[in-house]
Amino acid sequence: MAQKMFEPGVQAGRLEPQSYKDQFSDLHPPLDAHEAMVAADRCYFCHDAPCVTACPTDIDIPLFIRQIATDTPDAAAKTILSQNIMGGMCARVCPTEDLCEQVCVREVAEGKPVLIGQLQRYATDHLQAQGIHPFTRAEATGKTVAVVGAGPAGLSAAHRLAMLGHDVTVFDARAKPGGLNEYGIATYKTPNGFAQEEVDWLLKIGGITLKHEMALGAEVTLDGLREDFDAVFLGMGLGGVNALGAEGEEKDGVLDAVDFIADLRQANDFAQVPVGRDVVVIGGGMTAVDAAVQSKLLGALNVTLVYRRGRDRMNASVFEQDLAASKGVRIVTHAVPKAVHGNGAVREIEFDYVGDDMTPTGETLRLPADQVFKAIGQTLVGEGLPKLDGKKIAVDGRGRTSVAGVWAGGDCAAGGDDLTVTAVAEGRDAAMDMHAALTGDA
Repeated sequence: MAQKMFEPGVQAGRLEPQSYKDQFSDLHPPLDAHEAMVAADRCYFCHDAPCVTACPTDIDIPLFIRQIATDTPDAAAKTILSQNIMGGMCARVCPTEDLCEQVCVREVAEGKPVLIGQLQRYATDHLQAQGIHPFTRAEATGKTVAVVGAGPAGLSAAHRLAMLGHDVTVFDARAKPGGLNEYGIATYKTPNGFAQEEVDWLLKIGGITLKHEMALGAEVTLDGLREDFDAVFLGMGLGGVNALGAEGEEKDGVLDAVDFIADLRQANDFAQVPVGRDVVVIGGGMTAVDAAVQSKLLGALNVTLVYRRGRDRMNASVFEQDLAASKGVRIVTHAVPKAVHGNGAVREIEFDYVGDDMTPTGETLRLPADQVFKAIGQTLVGEGLPKLDGKKIAVDGRGRTSVAGVWAGGDCAAGGDDLTVTAVAEGRDAAMDMHAALTGDA
């Protein structure tokens, strides 16, 4: 990690060995067969199901739940995966409480939705555990496609393109595929190496070649890819992290939350990951919550999450906010960082309280801190990119960029909501348009 081991207050091994296993176990244990049948029986199988409309990947939710209810979970999995090839991961990390389950008729009438996310996991896990890949490749088209980024958008696009008969090469800057799923999600949401298992399973479609540690703008260029391939899909996500804009933020102990989460995800032994005694996380999204909760699970005594607006404006769902609070994370709102204090390393961080219009109220807050994690948004990194819309790549409704033969989707493209499930949908839809363009069926 970037954190120096000898900084006062920051240390590894704060907990007893067994505690790490307990703390980082599966957040939602999977349903067994009986529990899945009981949960599926609660579905009304609405013909105009609002849950389908609320799903970014348009999964036929009533159909797959009916298939579970009739004890055909593999058929249910194929229904899910035909729309969302990363349905297993999305079942674990998708904010279903804000999407499909929020509009479930059972939720509206009784305040208790059908367990759509857990049922989706039950079906996809059942299929994947058998090593079954339910799709086969079409006859080879002779066309080649480059995909930049082995995250949810890139892998979704690659799978659909390979299934349609194209030869796909995926270039990724990291040493392992998976993108956000591998490096950017809390460990307790996807334990036991599930992210890599899902990638290995996805690649069974064939026709996909992975090339690691190949970053756009460094080892490969967009112009070079356009020369070597018939089409290009950009799905590399966001590689940079926004600055705090506070005096002293260069001090030791002020770190990027995404790096902390990635280091923890790649750790072979959680007891070796250092954490502070007093941790402050700045931000209001899922990354901020993941960093705050995991700091607490590693043994930090005091963890405070500070956000510049009210809790109703946080990107993290109410469920995620409540999860943080249940783990002992203090949430402070309407405060923006003003200065980081300390002699070389952070010792305190000072905030200005602000109103809804972001105007300082004149009141300040100082929090002791030996670790500060920035989770205030990421930025697009790369050179020679297509036209931007704001700070992301501009795309039309089909995922086409300003450059002929180049599509984009996921977090690097404008218009999305930075959710895994949305990235999967954008990769899939762009792949379908690429297929039409490559085969002359546009």
